[in-house]
Amino acid sequence: MPIRTNERLEQRLLMVIAKEVRGKRAACLRGFLKMLSWIFGALVQVRLLLYKHRIVRANTLGCQVISVGNVTVGGTGKTPIVETFARSLQQKGRKVAILSRGYKSRKTPLWEKILKKETQLPRVVSDGRRLLLNSDMAGDEPYMLASNLPNVVVLVDKDRVKSGKYAIRKFGCDTLVLDDGFQYLKLQHRLDIVLVDYTNPFGYNRVLPRGLLREPMRNLKRAGFIFITKCPPEGAPELKARLREFNRNAEISECRHSTKYLENLYTRERVGLSFLVGKKIAAVSGIAVPDGFENSLRNLGADLVHCEQYADHHRYTQQEIIETINRAVEAGAEMIVTTEKDAVRFPLIDRCDLPVLFLRVEIEMLSGVEAFNDWIDRICFK
Repeated sequence: MPIRTNERLEQRLLMVIAKEVRGKRAACLRGFLKMLSWIFGALVQVRLLLYKHRIVRANTLGCQVISVGNVTVGGTGKTPIVETFARSLQQKGRKVAILSRGYKSRKTPLWEKILKKETQLPRVVSDGRRLLLNSDMAGDEPYMLASNLPNVVVLVDKDRVKSGKYAIRKFGCDTLVLDDGFQYLKLQHRLDIVLVDYTNPFGYNRVLPRGLLREPMRNLKRAGFIFITKCPPEGAPELKARLREFNRNAEISECRHSTKYLENLYTRERVGLSFLVGKKIAAVSGIAVPDGFENSLRNLGADLVHCEQYADHHRYTQQEIIETINRAVEAGAEMIVTTEKDAVRFPLIDRCDLPVLFLRVEIEMLSGVEAFNDWIDRICFK
């Protein structure tokens, strides 16, 4: 399986952080990363203090601003939460815009940034009526959100203050949802929703780059609502109690990602999950935690005869998909199954010798439903 150089380095670094690589070189690298973590952690805290004491002032836009974010890097299952939250607000009568930075979307050329600095507008992925950009220009998550939320505006810009003003002025939005916005302090938040991954909640207990924490866990006290994602069916009482040590007042909801159906990537035909039972499957994914996806297929009764794992946000080429299909055929697979997030990055191909399907996943709340609905009502009617 071909992997690009930067993706190979990223995967290697994650293995070093997780102590999956042994030896003197790896130990020295971890020591160096630990020193960098002290510096990074100190800078994070100084930045927070500057905003807290209003030495640096956050912008206010005169409307509801809700952030949905993480304290760790990597896949916590944020996109389905953003989708659920934005849909709930929209159905309660709010005019909602999702503001995303468009991680790994196509970059604006430097000459265009210089020549059009004052007039450059946010990228409009959806205007609330039409889907206007593809995943290459929008980024994976904004494209998915725009595809699944036909009545919600989706904008992409690193400057969320600028895109927020544009959403209000151009589309009349009264509620802004910051995708991956917990660390975005330039815009004042009414509510901070933070996701904690049950499978790796504390990011190896260290901030970047020695661990996966974006900021120390004690900063979780800023959150007003905490979602524990990827929980087992019985919930996560021990983790919930541990999180209470960092935040005594936030509502905490346990939830899991529930698979709903399979959809053919090219024909858009949908089939039930029972379709997988006993089928020989090739699993392909480029997400932060591929093992969870593969295990979910096994739990649904599929026989995984071939698995390919790419780096998170990997953008597939036509040649890679053709080669993947050929390897799957050789392994005896009857179909290829991927994630919804990967599906938006699959290129069109003229010939497909195996059907390619993706799993549609939604959030299932195991606890905290009443508290969640109460927050929605407060935001919409207060």
